[in-house]
Amino acid sequence: MIAIDIGSNSLRVLKLDCDTLQKVFEYEKIVRTADNINKTGIIFDEAVDRIIEALTEVKKSIDFSNQEIRAVATAAFRKASNAENVIKTILEKTGIKVDIIDADLEGFYSATAVEYRLKRLGIESEKFLLADIGGGSTELILKYRNEIVSQSFDFGIVTVAQKYKTKENIVKGIRKNLEAVKIYLQDIYELFGKPKRFISTGGTPTTLAAMKLGMNYKNYDSEKINGTVLFPFDLNRALKKLVSMSEKERAKIVGTGREDLIIAGVLILKELMSVAGYDEVLVSDDGVREGVAILGCKKLLNNLSK
Repeated sequence: MIAIDIGSNSLRVLKLDCDTLQKVFEYEKIVRTADNINKTGIIFDEAVDRIIEALTEVKKSIDFSNQEIRAVATAAFRKASNAENVIKTILEKTGIKVDIIDADLEGFYSATAVEYRLKRLGIESEKFLLADIGGGSTELILKYRNEIVSQSFDFGIVTVAQKYKTKENIVKGIRKNLEAVKIYLQDIYELFGKPKRFISTGGTPTTLAAMKLGMNYKNYDSEKINGTVLFPFDLNRALKKLVSMSEKERAKIVGTGREDLIIAGVLILKELMSVAGYDEVLVSDDGVREGVAILGCKKLLNNLSK
């Protein structure tokens, strides 16, 4: 099973062995799909080229023939007026059909992946609050037993960084968006109670976990990242370090294409932790990509057993 997640900042690919649910191949590249989308309302040709280049690289690395393939696109595609044309171009250039998924399905995929990861880590997975911080949006997802309640908020690391520019303005801008977050959290806490565990997935928390563990973009190890716990101290220390660096220095740590965005991501996570009322966050490298693959494998195996 091959799962492809074309996010608003990163493109992530995973090949999963459906018999063992073990990762056979994984790939990630920053493509900045949401570049200037708040101003223009479109996905630029340059971003489309980066997506096609990344998919072409992947097809050179793994065999796509005789494979179940599921490719999904998220917030940037939901916002872009030219999304259908972009999907058509991707299909023509790569042969890969991309489906735009809504925010609820995106949240479901993320929660499925995180639940599976928590079980593998031996951590209670029946109830948790998940923040999926993307490039064009942030999803807050409450998982309680068999119920998943999610809400998508219209701020992500690309859109926030490009709209507000400076650290001070980014904080002010995020806090304006947090009123809707507060209302959502009040509602779900009243209905389900506040979960003990707060989890985050996406490039920001995984980068922060890597920094805490002494990794950089080149020696990043997702298996070591999963389950890492971050405290406000870790976020403040990382923020201070990142602010003091040049963009070139930051690129070595966080990857080229994210160096001008990571500070916005850290500030988003800091504000989310505060408003949600948590003093620690558990990091999951697994997200939409893994959820698509896991559920795709289950569907495939169910079909084979019929």
